[in-house]
Amino acid sequence: MHDNQWFERQYDARGAVPEHTTIIARWAEDSRRVRLADPCYLDVAYGTTAAETLDVFPSHGASRALLVFIHGGYWRALDKSYCSFIARPFTRAGVTVAVANYALCPQVTLEIIVRQMLAAHAWLWRNAARFGTDPARIHTSGHSAGGHLAAMMAACDWPHHEPDLPPDLIRGALCLSGIYDVGPLRRTRLNDDLRLDANAAAVLSPLTYTPRRAVPVRTAVGGRESEEFQRQNRLVAERWPHCYVGDLSPAECNHFTIVDALADPGSALHRGALTMMGL
Repeated sequence: MHDNQWFERQYDARGAVPEHTTIIARWAEDSRRVRLADPCYLDVAYGTTAAETLDVFPSHGASRALLVFIHGGYWRALDKSYCSFIARPFTRAGVTVAVANYALCPQVTLEIIVRQMLAAHAWLWRNAARFGTDPARIHTSGHSAGGHLAAMMAACDWPHHEPDLPPDLIRGALCLSGIYDVGPLRRTRLNDDLRLDANAAAVLSPLTYTPRRAVPVRTAVGGRESEEFQRQNRLVAERWPHCYVGDLSPAECNHFTIVDALADPGSALHRGALTMMGL
């Protein structure tokens, strides 16, 4: 039986990577340069609050798919501006990329964040043509907290959520270093901001649900991540066998450099993302 200190160490992603501040600063600078140099639509509203915005990066040439990327930060930190750098290698491969923003805990609850991501994906389905892309080819992805949110999108019964939405709104999901059973976070200081009780932890865990359709789901976790992140990654294959397509885990990566691998056209993770989209 593990004590709270063990869970604290297991889910302390930043503490496990001392150079995380340098990595995140590099993401911010690389992303700033991409926004300055590449065609993009910034701060596109998908909802009514200041946090409910998207940055959309059109594909080079005809758009062959739309990839949504959801940032990490334990639902408490960062925003879409750190993740623009992910778009460039995909837009050059013919993919339109939408980087999604959401409000942060503790100003809002995790339930509200999930609802915001549902709204963002529904908005993109209704407005994809504005950006020259096909609403029938939406795929979702995310890192860490964003991996959790991408899995929640895969689990969604879209027509039940909003009657005009198709059941196959999400054609595939790629979840990086995600947390799919949020219950253990109640044993950490993160819960000071997340404020999860047992019921909320169940309702807000993707693996509480069984997707009604077999939306293809791929997972990845860095080989240098903690035992608990490795276990969380395995849970998807165990609980969603009808959805699980395969694992793309890069052995050399930690919790942060796995995002760099996604943006590296030479990596198996990047190629796996393209395969997910049929490219």
